[in-house]
Amino acid sequence: MREILGRRRRLLSRHDGGRPELIGAALTYATQWQWPVLPGVAADPQARSRCGCPDPECTVPGAHPFDPGLLAATTDARMVRWWWSNRPTAPIVLATGGAAPCAVSLPALPAAHALAALDRAGLRVGPVVASPTRWSVLVRPYSMEQLGELLYAKDFVPGSLRFHGEGGYLALPPSDTGGGAVRWERAPLPGSASPWVPDVEAVVDAAVDALTRTGVSAPEL
Repeated sequence: MREILGRRRRLLSRHDGGRPELIGAALTYATQWQWPVLPGVAADPQARSRCGCPDPECTVPGAHPFDPGLLAATTDARMVRWWWSNRPTAPIVLATGGAAPCAVSLPALPAAHALAALDRAGLRVGPVVASPTRWSVLVRPYSMEQLGELLYAKDFVPGSLRFHGEGGYLALPPSDTGGGAVRWERAPLPGSASPWVPDVEAVVDAAVDALTRTGVSAPEL
């Protein structure tokens, strides 16, 4: 395996389309923060808005696992190096839940309102991942039972609100997907051993309120 990994590293340095910052970020997530990651399928090189997977109607082009599947997500540095040396432009996909954060995502405009509301309330917000159309607030891992009870207590839950829990996934910066570049709207603090993330309750309360106020209730692809 050492010979294969060494060869792949040399290939990365020669790859005209390579992005060394991707492998660096993937290694930080996996080895420093202990977040299990794996490479995404990537967008279709002939049409960036389409996915490289076989599904012509894929709703998250380039931003999901395909081969390997989600269960292959790992924190092992050697595997991460091998993946991104072999596929140097692949998006970084986080397997949410378990030892990794979960996430609550919503369209970008109400997400900005939700963050502002949390700030005004003096509630601490952790890292926020942003794509051109949606933002995802990272939260502590939660169970389906916990989430179900939380949503059941709401009079109304907008359909545009999404949850990335156990068995889910999320593209992380600095990935480039069919939906556009993925960046940090609020980046983890530099030098974080493992970024702090809030409980899901406060984030859901602010998200539901923001979506209701902005009228963004229908599901968005």
